[in-house]
Amino acid sequence: MAQKFAPRTLGVVGAAVCALALSACQDQASSGGGARDYISAVGSSTVYPFATAVGEKFAEATGNKTPKIDSTGTGGGFERFCSGVGGDTPDIANASRRIKKKEFDSCVANGVKDIVEVQIGIDGIALGEATRGPGFKLTEEDVYKALAANPYGKPNTAKTWKDVNPALPAVAISVFGPPSTSGTYDAFKELILGAGCDANPEMKALKASDADKHEATCTALRGAPFYVEQGENDNLIISKLDKNPTSLGIFGFSYLDANEGKIKAVPIQSVAPTYAAIADGSYPGSRPLFIYIKKAHVGVVPGLAEFVAEFLKGAGDGGYLNSKGLIVSPKPIADAAAANGTSMTALNGAELK
Repeated sequence: MAQKFAPRTLGVVGAAVCALALSACQDQASSGGGARDYISAVGSSTVYPFATAVGEKFAEATGNKTPKIDSTGTGGGFERFCSGVGGDTPDIANASRRIKKKEFDSCVANGVKDIVEVQIGIDGIALGEATRGPGFKLTEEDVYKALAANPYGKPNTAKTWKDVNPALPAVAISVFGPPSTSGTYDAFKELILGAGCDANPEMKALKASDADKHEATCTALRGAPFYVEQGENDNLIISKLDKNPTSLGIFGFSYLDANEGKIKAVPIQSVAPTYAAIADGSYPGSRPLFIYIKKAHVGVVPGLAEFVAEFLKGAGDGGYLNSKGLIVSPKPIADAAAANGTSMTALNGAELK
C-alpha cells in the first residue's frame, strides 16, 4: 500500500501549512486515498534521456521508486508544473530553455511561489557531413534559405546550395534530420532556422507584430528530398551521410564527437561545433538546459532532494551524463547550480524576461 505523506515538523507555521496542504492534495489525487510515493517530472524531450538516466541511478542508490518522467515539451511541461501545488501536479519541470516571466507569474498565481532553478548543462545541435563531403561552411541564413518551406513568405524554389548562396557548392540540397517529435528538431528550428530568418529585418519586425505568422514563416521546414526525417536514431543519420557524401545531417553534438572518423563538423557563422565552443556559447547551436523544482514538494515527496543531488552528480565534470551528450556548464554556472540544488534557493522572478 502506498505510504501517506505526513508533513515534517518544520519549525515554522507557514511551511507546516504548505506541507499539510500538499499531503491533503496528494490524498485526494490518488486512488483509494493513498499518497503519491514517487517523483513526477514533465517537460523537455531534450532533457528527457538525461532525466531518465538519473532516475535509474537514483532508484538504484536509494531504493525509492523510479521517477515517472513525461516528455511533454518544455512549454507543456511548464503549463502542468505551474498548475498548482499537490500530489496531482509535477514536482519537476525539465526545460531546454529558461522559464519565461509569464510562465513564472502563472506559477505564482496558482500558488507555486518557490521555484528552484538548476542549470544541468548545455546542449549542442550540430550539422555534419561525410569526411569526403564538399566541406560546407554555412551561415544561419544559408540554412534558412535552403530548408524553410516559405523563406520570407515566398515558396522555396532553391534546389542546390548554390541557388541559396553563389559561394556554396552546386550540389542538391539534401539534409537528413530528426522528426518533429524530437527535441533536437525543436532546437534546430529555434537556434539555427529562426536565427537565419531573423537576419532579415522585416522578419525580425514581424516577430513583434505577428508572432504566429513569424513562427510559421521562420520555422516551417520543407519536406523530402530537401529535408528528410530519419526517426529518433541519430546513428541512422550517420550511416546515411556515409552513403550520401554531399548530404548534411542534424544531430546532437555527442554523435558528432563519437563518429569523428566518419563525419566532420559543418561550421555555422564560422564557428565549428566543438565542446569548448558549445560550452562558452560561441557556437550558434548551443543552449542551456534546466530543471525546475517545486520547493513546496521537497521533504514531502520521497527522495526529491536526493534526486536533484543525483542529477547534479551525473551532470558534473566527468559525470555519467557527459557520455550521453550533456555538456558541462562553465564552472561559475555549474557552481551556482550546485549551490541552488543543495540549498533549494528559490528563483527571483524579477530577473526573468
